[in-house]
Amino acid sequence: MAEKVRVLIPEEDVNKKISEIAAQISRDYEGRPIHLVCVLKGGVFFTCELAKRLTVPVSLDFMSVSSYGGGTESSGVVRIVKDLDEPLEGKDVLIVEDIIDSGRTLAYLIEILKQRGPASIHLCTLLDKPERRVKKQVKVDYTCFSIPDEFVVGYGLDYDQKYRNLPYIGVVEF
Repeated sequence: MAEKVRVLIPEEDVNKKISEIAAQISRDYEGRPIHLVCVLKGGVFFTCELAKRLTVPVSLDFMSVSSYGGGTESSGVVRIVKDLDEPLEGKDVLIVEDIIDSGRTLAYLIEILKQRGPASIHLCTLLDKPERRVKKQVKVDYTCFSIPDEFVVGYGLDYDQKYRNLPYIGVVEF
């Protein structure tokens, strides 16, 4: 049985909202450089589009943290697949995620990064599923879209490594 993808958020809406969030972040960090920590793999599309629109100085690093595997449900077990290349000491850090679901991965990641001495840590996500949040302490500072509890793909999000390249956010229908 092949899956289908239904458009949830069109490309034009995604681009408009990223520009709005970038403007807000630029205002909030005015006069200060910001260090983006892109959570791979899904976050790379959003991080690049966000970074292009920021008007403050930007540095960038990548981290891969996984709690999924090949399925559609989080396993609950978080592991670091690729760590950062640069130290965070004294930097204003903005973690950039594609989607926040249960919050388990972000809760773990934020605790790990706080131990590295950044000046601040904030969180930005393209998509948020607040109704699925298990880790209530995960505070999202910048959210492009809050979405219902559906399995989404596109703009970096995948189903079994497929559909990341879609220029919109779609719902996988099986």
